[in-house]
Formats: sequence, structure tokens, C-alpha cells
Amino acid sequence: MGLSIDEQKAVDRFRKAVVEPSQGKLVILDFWAEWCGPCKALTPVLEKVAADYAEKGVVLAKINVDEEQFIAAQFQVRSIPTVYAIFQGQPIADLTNARSESQLKAMLDQLLAQLPVQAGAVDGAAAPQGPSPEELAQFVKMGEEALAAGDPQRAASIFAQITEFAEGNAPAHAGLVRALVQLGEIEQAQQFMEVIDSDPRLAGDPAIAPARSALELAGTRVDDGELAALRAAAEAAPADMDAQFAYAEAAFAAGQRDAAADTLLAMIAADREWNDGAARAKLLKIFEATGLEDEWVVGVRRRLSRVLFG
Repeated sequence: MGLSIDEQKAVDRFRKAVVEPSQGKLVILDFWAEWCGPCKALTPVLEKVAADYAEKGVVLAKINVDEEQFIAAQFQVRSIPTVYAIFQGQPIADLTNARSESQLKAMLDQLLAQLPVQAGAVDGAAAPQGPSPEELAQFVKMGEEALAAGDPQRAASIFAQITEFAEGNAPAHAGLVRALVQLGEIEQAQQFMEVIDSDPRLAGDPAIAPARSALELAGTRVDDGELAALRAAAEAAPADMDAQFAYAEAAFAAGQRDAAADTLLAMIAADREWNDGAARAKLLKIFEATGLEDEWVVGVRRRLSRVLFG
């Protein structure tokens, strides 16, 4: 999602070293540097505790902030040492202030009592199974809530993470496409859709339909000058259904969904049968692309019901 090649490589290294092990283990993530004196003092403590707790499912991962500046920036590391507990790809506790062996063990004991960490050392341990179907559904819900709240960047991050360890999860793949569309990353969304279409587990899944609708609607995007011209034409000829329809399409593709909905609702009120009900069909496609549980969609659906049924 807009990352350079070096940044993508850094993300891949982090995923292999931290995210993947954390799907079943509790990872102690230590941000350090060669020049950091306190880091060198803390290292033996972290290594001893990680070794003592290996059979309980604890592993140690170290990130050199000089070598992995992009990852350190993502965690907003402002001083070192900085130490986090990571589980299932998410930081769940800040362990930085636990500088002694007893303090660190006390915090780990508390976390291990609350989390479904797989016991056993990494060597010879069963491969992490990742989140359960229930947990995956919860993560998908979080992504949908981020989209509904107007935060497609966060939604894209959530959905992308789900697709990393659940390659057959259609709702997450569809959500990522929709998030990319909302971010204006149309080309990347199209490329991701090609990946979906090449996977028989995903291509025919009904959950992918909203993503296809989102891409289709994004295909009507125009520049600001063209949008202004379409709006002017629609305002000058309220009875010209073709002009109204063209403006509604372009307005939604430009992110002006209120204007698009207002125009389509007015068209339906004026002539719901125009062009075989094209205005209503377009509005329903917008609902599908946006998400039927989205509060904006719920509100517009009420307005549509009033238009259709008085």
C-alpha cells in the first residue's frame, strides 16, 4: 500500500521474525541499538527470561533500530530500549519498564494467564495455528467498522493482516479491495482483484461481490474539471436523466456519496422506471460496495423506502 521496495522487505522480515511466531507464541519484542548502553544491560535479562519461559510459549525477537528504521517508526519508538509483548501480530503490553528479571516474569505471568499461548519451545513445537474462525470474524468486523468510520487506511491494514494468515478468507479479501478503492489506490485494488479471481477458493464466493461493485463504481472516476462540468450539466437540466445519472456516477467515484445518493433518489422519485430502473440499481450497487451495515447506507436505505413506498 504505497510502500517502497526496501520498506516492503522490512515488513516481510518483521512478519517472519515477529508476526508469524506471535500467532501461537508470546513474543518479547526488543528495540535496541549497538550504541545503547541500557540496551546492553537489559539484553541478558531478556535472554534469560525468554529461555526460562520458552516451554511456556515465550520467544524473544530483537529489532536493531539503526537497521530497521521503518519498523521502529511504525511502532513510534522514541527511545531505547523499548520492549513490547506481541501476540497474534498485535502489541498487547509495554514491557519497557520491566528492567529486572522478577518484574519481567511477573508481567509475563499475568499475560500468559490471560492469553491462549501455545506451550512448548519453538524447536519441536507445533506450528502456530493462527486465529480461530471466531477471532477472524471479529477481526473482519473491526475492519468493516474502520471502513464505516471513514478510516480506510486502518481498514486496509486490518484486512491485509488477515489475508496474510487466512488466504482463503473472502470477506477480508473483499474488504481490502474496498479499502484500497476508498484510498484511491484503484490500480492496486484491481491487481488484488486479479489475485482473487485466480484463486478458486475466493473467486466465486458471494462475499467478493461488494468488492467487484466498488471497483466497477470506481471506474467512473473523472478529474475535478470533468466532475464540475457534469454537475453543471445536471443542475442546468433537472429533467435530463442521462445528465443526472452521469453526474451521480462520477460524484460517488469522487467520494461525494451524499451528492450521488441525493441525485439518484431524486431520479427514482421522478421516474423510477427510467432505463429499466437504472437509478435504483445503481443505488443498490452503491449500498453493496459501501457495506449494508454502514450507517450511511442504513440512512439512505430509509430514504429510498420512503420514496418507493411513501
